[in-house]
Amino acid sequence: MHIPSLKEVVSAEEWALRCELAACYRLVAAYGWSDLVFTHISAKLPDSVSGGEHQFLINPYGLMFDEITASSLVKVDMACNKLHDSPFPVNPAGFVIHSAVHEARPEAGCVLHTHSRAGVAVSAQKHGVLPISQQSTFVLASLAYHDYEGVAFRPDEKPRLQADLGKANYLVLRNHGLLTVGRTVPDAFLSMYTFENTCRIQIDALAGGSELTQVDPRILAGMADVMRVATAGQGAQIAWPAQLRKLERLDPGYKT
Repeated sequence: MHIPSLKEVVSAEEWALRCELAACYRLVAAYGWSDLVFTHISAKLPDSVSGGEHQFLINPYGLMFDEITASSLVKVDMACNKLHDSPFPVNPAGFVIHSAVHEARPEAGCVLHTHSRAGVAVSAQKHGVLPISQQSTFVLASLAYHDYEGVAFRPDEKPRLQADLGKANYLVLRNHGLLTVGRTVPDAFLSMYTFENTCRIQIDALAGGSELTQVDPRILAGMADVMRVATAGQGAQIAWPAQLRKLERLDPGYKT
């Protein structure tokens, strides 16, 4: 499928964000978190590009995540209206979740939502995320839950989702999946990597059938400072360049 390049059409700043978001889609596919053409990752365009309007980049509905390129990403407004010519539709049902988060959290540069097997499994467990791994301590420090209300295409769900999310950066959508909020695309990606592994470890640990040892609740305090130390003060940027190098080796077509 030939998609004309937008590199010379959009600003350099928008193109850089498009490349970063397309890389995130490809990485989500590479790590096995995608769900055919379903779920979404949205990135907010900076005010310098959008003129202060709320505009976002999101996947073209119908493409697999490992097909998405910088040029195929669709620019939309808060009502999910396309802001440039694109042969692809956008799934308005999925964007209800993303628009709700972006509206409530103006600092959120990226919202990443998955339906991974482990994530959905934990979302269905009444006790939710358990403090049984080092990974879980980072998640539990900023975790919220939202009860399932059916497929998320009704705008009236947005206030309840926003209230449940609050200031948390990790959200379990009950019986549905996982969501992370990040200041940048790399932030949302690294958070989802941690979230997904938390869920995989939990499912494996529970399947073992033995009594589980839980982390002392006192350790959960001050995890923001712990994360800063663990990432050498660089946040997600400590891991993101290595992920881009991985894509260069495996799947460099995202930059077209």
